[in-house]
Formats: sequence, C-alpha cells, structure tokens
Amino acid sequence: MATHVITGAGSGIGAAVARRLHARGDDLVLHARDAGRAKELAARFPGARTLVGDLADPDKLSWAFSHQTLPDRVDSLLHIAGVVDLGPVGDLTPKSWRHQLNVNLIAPAELTRHFLPQLRAARGQVVFVNSGAGLSASPHWSAYAASKHGLKALADSLRHEEHGNGVRVTSVYPGRTASPMQAKVHQQEGKEYDAAQWIDPESVATTILTALDLPGDAEINDLTVRPGH
Repeated sequence: MATHVITGAGSGIGAAVARRLHARGDDLVLHARDAGRAKELAARFPGARTLVGDLADPDKLSWAFSHQTLPDRVDSLLHIAGVVDLGPVGDLTPKSWRHQLNVNLIAPAELTRHFLPQLRAARGQVVFVNSGAGLSASPHWSAYAASKHGLKALADSLRHEEHGNGVRVTSVYPGRTASPMQAKVHQQEGKEYDAAQWIDPESVATTILTALDLPGDAEINDLTVRPGH
C-alpha cells in the first residue's frame, strides 16, 4: 500500500486524484489549511490522515508540522493546491504577489523539504501540478505565471538534485480545467463560465496516476494536458 501526501484534495484536480487513490486502497495524508477543513476531508475520505498547515504562511509550516505526526513513509508528494488572482502589473499589490508566490511556490518548496527524507527512503515521487501559465505568461496573469514559472524551476532543480537518490520528479501542465478555480478565473475575466468547455479534472487525474504508476525504470519529467475540443 503506497502512501501519498496530497495538497488541494478538497476540490478540482486534487479531489479527483484523492478519490482515485482512495478507491484503490492507497494510504492518504491530506493536507488542510485548518482544522475545520481537515475534518471535512477526513469525513470525505474514511481512513485518510490529515495534516494541517496554512500554505499561505509557509514560514509557520515547520512549526505546525512539529506538533503533528508525519508519516514515516511517503511514496509520493502531490502538490496540487493553488491560488490565482488576476490583474495587470500596474494594479497588483505586493500582498497579491506574496499570496500567490507563497501558496504556489514557496509552500511546495517547504513541504518538499520536510518530506524529502521519507521520499528518499521510499525512492518515491514528487508531482507538481503546474499550469499552462508555467510555460508562457499572458496579460493580467503576471503574478500567477511568475509563481508557476518558479514552480517549474523548483521541479527541474529538484529532479537533478534527487535523481541519484531515486526520487522521481514530474511536472504536469494542465490547460484550463473545470474547477472552482476556473470559475473564479472566469469571474475575474468577466466571462461566462461553462464547465463543459474545459478539461474534466478526472482526465488530469488520469495523467497524474499514469506518472505515478510508471515502472521505476522510467520517469515522466514534463506532461502537458490541453482541452481536447
């Protein structure tokens, strides 16, 4: 039974991945931003453990984890949580920049640091769910895209550093996916949201599980997923 630490399991891609892994009997450690969210996740995924810490405040994650029991074994660390706040460079405040950088980049780096010993011992895998914005930046997407470009750099560097330890590192770059985040993006863009136009989270979950289930003699480094219609 493999053990997976997952952020963002409450909705969208993260929830789809958690459902699939839970259904096949794997051991889940689900990150939650607070105790209330942890209770919801535990009820939704019976038998799963939870880990509480606010990704928006990565400086305090170490302290939060020191008061909880971390898993002894980690076969995969799945960074799926994310936030987005659109706006032109001329309008974005330092607070907006910091929030997106903290949640989308610095917190994943800090979580990875904490779980690297367990990942090395298990010869496990780190999956970063990035974004098309991690490959190119569009108008009004500067802060989000910067955080995702940074996430690509984190993944690339980590891959080189940990290859000798048997830790595989995969970045997945989904296009627009039907999720609460996408609904918020459309609201910020002033556009009508139609979930049927975008990728089903289950489809992205399939690509993530493909990377996880690949035999240990190979790894998927980068995987781009785009809407098929």
